[in-house]
Amino acid sequence: MRELTYAAMLVFVLVATLPLEILLRTRVYARLRRLALVLVCAGLPFVVWDLLAVRAGHWFFDTSQTLGLELAGLPLEEVLFFVVVPLASVMTLEAVRSVRGWPVGDEPQQPAGDAVEGEGT
Repeated sequence: MRELTYAAMLVFVLVATLPLEILLRTRVYARLRRLALVLVCAGLPFVVWDLLAVRAGHWFFDTSQTLGLELAGLPLEEVLFFVVVPLASVMTLEAVRSVRGWPVGDEPQQPAGDAVEGEGT
């Protein structure tokens, strides 16, 4: 059962943030290009860093706490960590933006002077 520790933590993070997509309509999964850019920019450098650190002997992974599957020399869970955590971070940011109405800059802009539908004038 101990080998499920890391995987269980990743599943918990995904399950905990999924309601944000549904209830607050954050549309993180609908904007795949943006999500892919986040994962490449945030995840890839850390996967490379992990690989180099493991190969240099700076640290290792306790195989009794992983599934035993490897991808590119790292436990599968470690590679998935660099997908799940950025995904959860973006989901959380988009949820806060949704509630607070914070723009980021890539949303369609209203021409100056046009009233936004639903706002009283």
